[in-house]
Amino acid sequence: MKKPNDPKLLANEPIGKLLSKLSVPAAMGMISMALYNVIDTIFIGQGAGALAIGGLAIVFPIQMIINSVAMAVGLGGASIISRALGSNNIDKANLTFGNIMTLILLLSIIILPIAYFFKREILVIFGAEGKILNYALDYYSIVLWSAPFLSFAMTSNNIIRAEGNARVAMTTMIISSVINLILDPIFIFGLDMGIKGAAWATLISIVLTNFYLLWYFQSGKSALHFYFKNMRINPQIIWETISIGASSFARHATGSFVAIIMNHSLMHYGSEMAVAAYGVINRVMMFIFMPIFGVTQGFMPIVGYNYGAKHFDRVREVIKLSIYTTTLMAIGGMLIILVFSEAIVKIFSNDAELLKIASEALQLIVLAFPLIGVQIIVAGLYQSLGKALPSLFLSLLRQVVMLLPLIILLPPIYGINGIWIAFPISDVLAFLVTTYMMFGLMKKMPKHSEIVSQ
Repeated sequence: MKKPNDPKLLANEPIGKLLSKLSVPAAMGMISMALYNVIDTIFIGQGAGALAIGGLAIVFPIQMIINSVAMAVGLGGASIISRALGSNNIDKANLTFGNIMTLILLLSIIILPIAYFFKREILVIFGAEGKILNYALDYYSIVLWSAPFLSFAMTSNNIIRAEGNARVAMTTMIISSVINLILDPIFIFGLDMGIKGAAWATLISIVLTNFYLLWYFQSGKSALHFYFKNMRINPQIIWETISIGASSFARHATGSFVAIIMNHSLMHYGSEMAVAAYGVINRVMMFIFMPIFGVTQGFMPIVGYNYGAKHFDRVREVIKLSIYTTTLMAIGGMLIILVFSEAIVKIFSNDAELLKIASEALQLIVLAFPLIGVQIIVAGLYQSLGKALPSLFLSLLRQVVMLLPLIILLPPIYGINGIWIAFPISDVLAFLVTTYMMFGLMKKMPKHSEIVSQ
């Protein structure tokens, strides 16, 4: 019997069963991470107040920029590894593994000192003012030190998925989330550390998770093998990793750039409480997005491997199934928000102003949510195939090309509601462009496999 992480299962197992096998663990792991973020925010809201959530809202996009570097390297390397395994080029897969570990280490060393020594200036740029700035400083000064450890974890998770071992990737995220959820109430309430306690809980949980990942790679359970000689930089692999991962970096980093505009706009057209409301909205939307991202994480190694093996029938099949699945998930998420938005916000805080702003905004933001699945899957498709420029464009399409101008143009006309309605409008426009590109790509792809499945 083949091992569950045998990469050749990506070529031989039925697509529906395979997508489920890879997506469900990925989704569960990502949901656990989102659940941690939600509960963490609830603890902070209840233990430190509604404005403390505003501090989180300021720090969150900064964390996303740092994390997006690790995600870009991980996904770029995973794309190379998936295709290398699909074409039975194990040496290249191992060489890529070593190179992306070197790259993430170097990038962490460069980014961390800059992010720490200019912390106040960075927080102000991201929209921190008044009491929110103090909360943001307390949280950021501690949680920032988790960046190198989180980068290693995120990069490793993408590598593990690339070899088809989604359960280990899921376990990694669950371990981190469970430890964090245990430590949160102890530090926030038991030790009365407030928002600083949440930051320490995050730092400790990520460090402990790294020990599990190190054990996995040294245990022989991975299809890949780590050799120090592979850490010597190979310019071609580094360039391909960066070019493919650039779309992921753009997607997350531009989201942070949009957050800067969002925070300043919310301060201008609303108040500090509007920023706090956006912090709640971010956590809720993250939780709704995670199952969709889980399907995408399961989808990408299947596409990469089978495209590398020239099994084009399987590539087409998994694209259709993934779009269908994520669209159903998006519809379900939209209905939940529309029906229960007020009850959901109440979980975070009983502040009347926060409740009104966040619940009304949520209902506007999700109006075109069913179109999200296609956008995410097609962006992942281009990334899996190593088509860096189209993937980069799709990653920028929704947030930069569509959303950002709308956030600037609509509020002077519609006030703070103009910020919220920018989201569904950008979703519709991005969907139209993405669909057009998808059909163009599908027409160019050979209709039948060129070789027989192994």
